[in-house]
Amino acid sequence: MFFIFAIDKIYRMNLQQLEYIVALDQHRSFSKAAEVCCVTQATLSTMVKKLEEELNVVLFDRKVNPTLTTDAGKELVDLAKEIVFLSRLMKQTASQINDTISGKISIGVIPTIAGNLLHRFLPMVQQKYPLLEVHVFEYHTQTILQKIRSNELDLGILSTPLPNLDLEERVLYYEKLMIYGPPQTKPKQYSSPTDLQTESVWLLEEGNCLSDQVINLCALKPKKSLNNFHFKPNTFESLVNMVHHFEGLTLLPELYFIDSPQERKSFFQQFNPPHPVREVSMVFHRPFAKLRIIQALENEIQAAILPLLSTSKVKNSDLMIAQMGS
Repeated sequence: MFFIFAIDKIYRMNLQQLEYIVALDQHRSFSKAAEVCCVTQATLSTMVKKLEEELNVVLFDRKVNPTLTTDAGKELVDLAKEIVFLSRLMKQTASQINDTISGKISIGVIPTIAGNLLHRFLPMVQQKYPLLEVHVFEYHTQTILQKIRSNELDLGILSTPLPNLDLEERVLYYEKLMIYGPPQTKPKQYSSPTDLQTESVWLLEEGNCLSDQVINLCALKPKKSLNNFHFKPNTFESLVNMVHHFEGLTLLPELYFIDSPQERKSFFQQFNPPHPVREVSMVFHRPFAKLRIIQALENEIQAAILPLLSTSKVKNSDLMIAQMGS
C-alpha cells in the first residue's frame, strides 16, 4: 500500500515538501522548521499549504501554539518519513557504490567527553572526507537520547551502558577513571574506589553521568556541604579548581589526564586492578542510521584514541565498568 501511494503521488509532489512536513511535525513551529530546512518561513508555509491542497488533507492545526499535526496528518507524515528515509538511503547506497563518504551527519556529544575527544579525530575526518558535512552539538545525555529518537540527531557519543532497548550502542573505548588530588591529599594510596567512601569527594553537577558513575563506583553517601557554600561544578576545570582550593579528591578520565599540564600530572594516581573505567559508545537509532558514515567515524575515533589509552593493553577481566543510575 505504501509503494502504491508513493508511486501515485510522488510525480506531483516533491521530496522537499515531504522534508518540510517532517520537520514541521518534529519541531511544531513553522519558524523552527524553516530554520532547520534552511528556507524562509514564508517559503515553507507556502509549500506545506500547496501539499495540503494537493492531498486535500489538512496536515497541521495552525490555530494552536505549538503547531500540532492533525489526526489525519499523522498517518501521512509517517509515510513522508519513510519516503524521506528511503531517499537518503538511496544516496547513501550510491555513495557506498562510489566508495565515497559524503552527506551530512549531526552528532551530540556529552561535555565530559567532548573536550578531550573532538579535537583528536575531527581534523582527520575533515581532511579525509571533504564531502562529509559534520555538525556537532554538546548536550547532556537525556537531551541527546531525546533528539536521536526525534531524528534531530543522527548519532550520540556518550557514556554507556544505558537502559535503552530501542537504541543501538557501539562501544568505542574504555577510559580509566583516575584519582585527582593536590599533593597534601595524595600521600595516601587508594587501591579501590570504595576506599574513597570516607574522603571528601568533589562531583560534577547532580544528574551528570560521570557523577552518577563515581557515586556508584565509590558507594558514596551524601555528605553535608560547607555550611555557607554550596556549589556543583559542570566542567572539569571548575571541578579541579574546587579540589585545589577546598582540598578533597575527585575522579577524572584518562584523556583529561593526558591533556593536563605536566605540573598537574603528579596529582593523579591510579587504582589497582580491576581498574574502574567509563565505557564510551556511539548511540543511534538503527532504522534511520547513516551506517556507512557511522562506521567511518567509528574507525577514525578508534584509530585516534585507542593507542593513547592504557586500557588498550589491559585484559577485559581487569576492567570494572562504571554504571549509571542508582
